[in-house]
Amino acid sequence: MNDTETGPPAPAPGRRERKKAATRKAIADAALRLFLERGYDDVGIREIADAADVSTTTLFKHFPVKEALVFDEDADQEAGLLAAVRERPPGRSVPAALREHALRHRMAAADGDARFTAFAALVDATPALRDHLQNMWLRHAAALARVIADECGLPADDPACAALAHFALEAPRAARGQADPRRALCRAFDLLEGGWDTLTATAG
Repeated sequence: MNDTETGPPAPAPGRRERKKAATRKAIADAALRLFLERGYDDVGIREIADAADVSTTTLFKHFPVKEALVFDEDADQEAGLLAAVRERPPGRSVPAALREHALRHRMAAADGDARFTAFAALVDATPALRDHLQNMWLRHAAALARVIADECGLPADDPACAALAHFALEAPRAARGQADPRRALCRAFDLLEGGWDTLTATAG
């Protein structure tokens, strides 16, 4: 369950790590700028490398496939999602922790951000990016389901944990099409919270 003790702060990244992170960001920023300007399919890897002032070899060290250039925060997003459950305050339910994470990170990124709107339009219009995004979210859902099960003392393949993970990830995307996305998101999580409370009470 939750560990209320806090460990020592993580060491600050060294110069080499900072340089790698800066290079990765420069590549991703150059790629997204070119994709938004001309379309994903009309931009080549060499053009992106030239725009970021790196070799194609360096680019592929950071991004093994072209689609990954658009989703450069994949690993960080998954880590933050899992941490929202693992590091939630004592007494906060798993659905409540996921609601807070969605409101703070996923919905906040979309609120009035023209760049996010353009990014979403790029993904929606590009089959390869839609497929990559779907596979990414399936991985995130599977990882989240395992963490929920671990936190709740349930089997790793528990179907209720898989369902909660799936719907918690889908709720922000569904809410964005509503007149009041934040209210719609909260209503979705109210439903998840009620169902989860009933399930855990019955299991207990």
